[in-house]
Amino acid sequence: MRAVILDAATLGDDIDLSTIREAVGNLAVYSNSSATQAVERLGGARIALVNKVVLDEAALSALPGLELICVLATGTNNIDRRAAQRMGIRVANVTGYGTASVAQHTLMLMLALAARLPCYQRDVAAGAWQNADIFCLLDHRTMQLEGKRLVVVGQGTIGARVGSLAQGLGMEVDYAARPGNERGDPRPSLNELARNADVLSLHCPLTEATRHLVNESLLDRFQPGALLINCARGGIVDEEAALAALREGRLGGLAVDVLPEEPPRRGHPLLDALPEPLNLIVTPHNAWIAPEARQRIVDLTADTIRAFLHQRG
Repeated sequence: MRAVILDAATLGDDIDLSTIREAVGNLAVYSNSSATQAVERLGGARIALVNKVVLDEAALSALPGLELICVLATGTNNIDRRAAQRMGIRVANVTGYGTASVAQHTLMLMLALAARLPCYQRDVAAGAWQNADIFCLLDHRTMQLEGKRLVVVGQGTIGARVGSLAQGLGMEVDYAARPGNERGDPRPSLNELARNADVLSLHCPLTEATRHLVNESLLDRFQPGALLINCARGGIVDEEAALAALREGRLGGLAVDVLPEEPPRRGHPLLDALPEPLNLIVTPHNAWIAPEARQRIVDLTADTIRAFLHQRG
């Protein structure tokens, strides 16, 4: 059976695709594909494997032989799922592959913000330590995480792992109710928890209920010095409002691994602000990229294909 990977570059060149090759028998691999190239390259294929390439209704209509789309990620917003369902094309994703990697990255960001690492690194680079009157620098007030309260939005595998790691540091952990479904959720709402949060970490999907979940109104509820971390999806945070709160000292630190547009070819206010003396970290959507996590995507996808072929007979 012919299968095609349209954007293998998103997995890196150090990942072994042999489990997928063995499952399908005939695998064509392309590093990257435009929308136009995708239709051409998927001609005659029964299985499409994509990470970020968009397959809309027009593309799917041009591929009558397609039976399965394997998204090499958790999010499937690049696939027109309604059109796929109408055409009898199954759409499968992978989950749980990057739990350890993303949780580790989140903890790294939390620790770095708490230690005011961006600020002290700039000071050292500028010669402040070399010219200090005493043996250390005390210009930026750090946060000891033990005894502090972490609020997590999203109690899936990643959010739960982050909470577990934080408890290992001696933090108290609260999980917020699912945004948009607070009435049917026994957990406190984010609005309730925000006032006592020392750290807020986001691990929820981007939906209409979570778009700009962290906005000016919510930021006003935070106690001064609180830290905000987004390793979920760009758009969950109103980044301009968060940046204003950071500049005004209403927010103690901000770290994001995601932006609304990726890559941010048209720029973004947070990128422009990086040279400023702020407790700000922006990482390039690489919380998930541990080699173990990327290989697990491949192996889980191979399992999905084998199960599909078995059911298909």
